[in-house]
Amino acid sequence: MSESPQSQPNESARGSAWVILPTYNEADNIAAMVEAVKLKLTDGDRILIVDDNSPDGTGRIADELAGHDETVAVLHRALKEGLGPAYLAGFTRALDGGAELIIQMDADFSHDPAYLPRLIAGSELADLVIGSRYVPGGGITEWGQVRRLLSRGGSIYSRVILGTEVRDMTGGFKCFRREVLETIPFDQVAASGYSFQVEMTYRVIQAGFDVMEVPITFRERQAGVSKMSTSIVAEAAWKVPAMRFGRNKPH
Repeated sequence: MSESPQSQPNESARGSAWVILPTYNEADNIAAMVEAVKLKLTDGDRILIVDDNSPDGTGRIADELAGHDETVAVLHRALKEGLGPAYLAGFTRALDGGAELIIQMDADFSHDPAYLPRLIAGSELADLVIGSRYVPGGGITEWGQVRRLLSRGGSIYSRVILGTEVRDMTGGFKCFRREVLETIPFDQVAASGYSFQVEMTYRVIQAGFDVMEVPITFRERQAGVSKMSTSIVAEAAWKVPAMRFGRNKPH
């Protein structure tokens, strides 16, 4: 596992990159987010908004964006089922669309689109690239002490239980090579919330792929309401041990 790419992306050689943006009540963010992401992509790349029937009109705004820009697509889901199922649906659509790189990131600017070239560059050297808060050069801004402890503690807890060297196991800013997601059986992914990030990284490691962490600075959302809850944290607490010792642990 490496911590930083040493080369720049060869944009003429790589295939298309799809950025997956899951949304639920992100009407205040989605238009600006799409514009910021587009600035960091090249010809042939796509943005896929996966909306879980947001009552605030996010889906309608997403349709308007897609109607004026062929690089933007929208996947509407009938129910709010959690982050994991939304991402898996987006991954499936991207693979069907011929994506060679699949990037997942928050739609609320917690993940800065300015880091996209860094993750894409890393994909030349590793199968999964994680935008990491906990490698040298990474960090978090605008969080209180309790939130910081929960995040770092969750990553340490996952590292210890699962026996991995990845420092940001709960990180959600990732770039997968196509063959990685083709190898993972989506129907066996059990986590839906906070622990989805842990499970996907663990499955990648268990499948024998290379993982690289590149530093990013994570910031608090600038608009809207955080989706974090005590139930999401509780899910992670018991699902992480199940990933290693449970009946459906990855091989």
